[in-house]
Amino acid sequence: MKKYIIIIISLFLGFLNVSVFATNEKIPYTKVEIKLLMKKVADWQIKHQREVRHHPLDWTNATLYIGMAKWAELADKVDKDEKYYKWLVNVGNRYLWKANKRMYHADDLAVCQMFIDVYNRYKDKSMLKPTIERIDWIIDHPSKGSLIIDYANQTTLERWSWCDALFMAPPIFTRLYKETGNEKYLQFMDKEYKASTIFLYDLEEKMFFRDSRYFYQREANGKKVFWGRGNGWVLGGLTEMLKDLPKKNSYRNFYEELFVEMCGRMVEIQQPDGFWHASLLDPETYAAPETSCTNFIIYALAYGINEGLLDKATYLPTLLKSWKAVLGTIDSEGKLGYVQPIGADPKKVTKDMTEVYGVGAFLMAGTELYKMAE
Repeated sequence: MKKYIIIIISLFLGFLNVSVFATNEKIPYTKVEIKLLMKKVADWQIKHQREVRHHPLDWTNATLYIGMAKWAELADKVDKDEKYYKWLVNVGNRYLWKANKRMYHADDLAVCQMFIDVYNRYKDKSMLKPTIERIDWIIDHPSKGSLIIDYANQTTLERWSWCDALFMAPPIFTRLYKETGNEKYLQFMDKEYKASTIFLYDLEEKMFFRDSRYFYQREANGKKVFWGRGNGWVLGGLTEMLKDLPKKNSYRNFYEELFVEMCGRMVEIQQPDGFWHASLLDPETYAAPETSCTNFIIYALAYGINEGLLDKATYLPTLLKSWKAVLGTIDSEGKLGYVQPIGADPKKVTKDMTEVYGVGAFLMAGTELYKMAE
């Protein structure tokens, strides 16, 4: 059995209680410790990337790239280590900086987020031009597909009819707005995002249904089906968007309010083990931890605290408890475990399960924790 990094946790925490750190408004990790752990996880994934069977432009890998780009920026600035950027550049060059084939499908667009991030490092317009052309085409030819999802009818996948899509696509539009200053990107994004929210968001539970198939389904305990990673996708996407929307931008309030409301709900349903599980309202049936959703939620909470959107005294204990829990799922070689495989609803998870998108979410979370640390 591999030796999990409980040792690291002990070094970080000793026997001190998390609430002490919340009171002192400090976190019990140093920048050096967080950076070393991120490097270990990133290096493990790159070493094992040849074993990944997903298409390099698929949403699965795109999520890894988005997290890796954040890690690349940190490694480049702090350690003058450009190799992670170069790894991403190789992906972009191989596919001429073009997204996957389905013109509208959010899963095929997600990689554009990484393209824009790498463009911001090198300012090579060839890295950005195909993304602008693709998104401009979508804006000029908006889909009229239904939000009632039907996999037999691909037009129902042309809009953001499933909550995962709210991570995959909207941040591309906010990034392009930030790059160009052209409000057409926000106008289109805002219209489509609000349509999806009206359709999929449960005002009572303050969470998103994964898609229309789950409106009337129930868990074994009789509660509604709210998928952990699905809501993690939404919070991860909101975090990305808020980073690009100026404080006084007229579009921002809706997204900031949704972000704060969902973060508050996540605190209420965090489990005693520090994780959020595959099912957010039936953790007893799905008793194992689930790290992809947990890392997306950590990312959102840490960003919210860092930006003053979330009260530190209220949210920091939850954040630290979840980060401590995640550290125990990383083995001595840097493999992240307990990642639910590809799906659309809660499923059983084991410690040996890993996936590229789980690593991407971890790297996103780590970059925000790094900002907090001393």
